[in-house]
Amino acid sequence: MDTFIKLPHGGKGAGFYTSQLEAHIRSTGRDYIIQGQQNCSLKDHTKPHSLDVWLRRNCTDRKDTKQAVNKVVDALLATGRFEVERGLICPDTGYPAKGLRLLARLD
Repeated sequence: MDTFIKLPHGGKGAGFYTSQLEAHIRSTGRDYIIQGQQNCSLKDHTKPHSLDVWLRRNCTDRKDTKQAVNKVVDALLATGRFEVERGLICPDTGYPAKGLRLLARLD
């Protein structure tokens, strides 16, 4: 099932469908995305390949507001399509980071 995830800090109607995020993750050649939440403007964000940046660029007009908050991660976990994993390698820094891994689809 394709679930709409609301962004609590994204403004009225801001959000995305899980299928959009799944397609984005697959397009990177990885099966995960780093959460990468940062309190900064979009131009100053240090993790351009993170969920936070993807959400800011694609799912809200509030580009300078942190979007990959834990409430969004919790909503993604509740869909059963993702799991949280620590120690994933950040594609921007090369350091271990918290992120979401896609689970195998059963349908």
